[in-house]
Amino acid sequence: MDKELIINSTPTNVEIALLEDKKLVELHYQKTNTQFSVGDIFLGRIKKLMPGLNAAFVDIGHTKDAFLHYTDLGPKLRSVLKYTDHVVNGKANTHRLDQFEFAEEIHKHGKIDQVLSKKQYILVQILKEPISTKGPRLSCEMTIPGRFLVLTPFSNVVAVSKKLGNLEERKRLKNLVESIKPKNFGLIVRTAAEGKKVADLHEELNFMMERWEQIYSQLKTAKPPVKLMSELDKTSSLLRDMLSESFNKIVVNDQDIYGSMKSYLHNIAPHQEKILNLHKSNRPLFDNHGITRQIKSSFGKTATMASGAYLVIEHTEAMHVIDVNSGHKMSSQNTNDAVLNVNLESAEEIARQLRLRDIGGLIIIDFIDMKGAENRKRLVTAMRTAMKKDRAQHTILPLSKFGLMQITRQRVRPAVKINTAEQCPSCNGTGKVNSTILITDVIERDLKFILQSRPSDKIKLKVHPFIYAYLRNGLLKSIQIKWFKEHFKWIKISQDVDFPLATYKFYDANDDEIRLN
Repeated sequence: MDKELIINSTPTNVEIALLEDKKLVELHYQKTNTQFSVGDIFLGRIKKLMPGLNAAFVDIGHTKDAFLHYTDLGPKLRSVLKYTDHVVNGKANTHRLDQFEFAEEIHKHGKIDQVLSKKQYILVQILKEPISTKGPRLSCEMTIPGRFLVLTPFSNVVAVSKKLGNLEERKRLKNLVESIKPKNFGLIVRTAAEGKKVADLHEELNFMMERWEQIYSQLKTAKPPVKLMSELDKTSSLLRDMLSESFNKIVVNDQDIYGSMKSYLHNIAPHQEKILNLHKSNRPLFDNHGITRQIKSSFGKTATMASGAYLVIEHTEAMHVIDVNSGHKMSSQNTNDAVLNVNLESAEEIARQLRLRDIGGLIIIDFIDMKGAENRKRLVTAMRTAMKKDRAQHTILPLSKFGLMQITRQRVRPAVKINTAEQCPSCNGTGKVNSTILITDVIERDLKFILQSRPSDKIKLKVHPFIYAYLRNGLLKSIQIKWFKEHFKWIKISQDVDFPLATYKFYDANDDEIRLN
């Protein structure tokens, strides 16, 4: 699988698109002035205890106090508090924990007011960014991530990613990491560590320990609320978490970002520096790689697939609901195989949509009803396979007796929402239409269906004059010529000035309209 990272910088945002085999699968936005990112570590102050919620509100400098639930305190909370107190009050003279004695672990089902007190200093890490009217969500179980390892202070556990399936390799990596692990620090081995030598792991461990030392140095003179460690910017963190040999291109349009990414790549994967390119064309970067068109076709209430089947995606207060529709594809062949094929295609597209829109929480999917138990089982397997590429934690339940599938997906950031509707040019600005950039895609999809269902008919197409000119533009390279080469049939195109811009109609040889719905 080929992967491309396209990074478009604007004065206020950095837009990051991840393509897999030229298909848009993830879209990230980062404001250039963002102050609170997942992974940032703060010294905060307890503002309020809420025994009824078994949680605390913590001042970390956000307009809304951050939320810290008892379950996110971690069993080593008392050790974290003890260390913080020692450093702030000058009782600790090193960032290392070799001589540090752990305090008693807190009870798994304890109460927040039994372990924390108002105005207390506390070391916290952002678990979830601010969403809607809510402040950030916090954790006291801190992690410092690298490309191959994750450092976990106040722990002695060595764990290996479950995605590493080779038992011999898991055992080798665990033995290597245990041999270099500092005392009272835990380590998690990531999938990217597969095949790496001890020197590579040790070099990254030293880098993470330097970051922990920086936290210690700032903590000595810190007055809350204050940020002690910033997570890498979005582009660098994506590279750290996702970069693999399957990446074949990284394109960026900003000289400063290009320089910082080149430096970062030189440190983590010097042999892949050559895949980084600076975009110098006057044409917008996202337009140049077909991303703008994919954004227009992928967002909004309806997402249409190549076959003509489509998804209707609705958001409610409690969940997201996705309805699978066959479109006109099965109008004449409503068979079990046709239903299965539409559902399988939809499973692949739903998995992409969840990643692309970063939809979290509870998701209910209404697939087209299938009677056979074997087909239902195949659909669940296909959904789980498609979701394996998703880095967010998720759970997929089998189809219910009503044909519904339930998915829970980790929510870390607000869902990506892009309004793709445009002002209707024929409504004096009072109405909305779907993105006009996609009108030719929709026409082509309907044309293919008509040609498959009526292969011997002569087909005529009537469109708005602007669309007419676009379809016939270029004597030898027009879209009309392309259709002829692809289908071996000439499609006669005519224009009607009374048609709205996004309206089109197909006719047969007798000038009878071919209705698709």
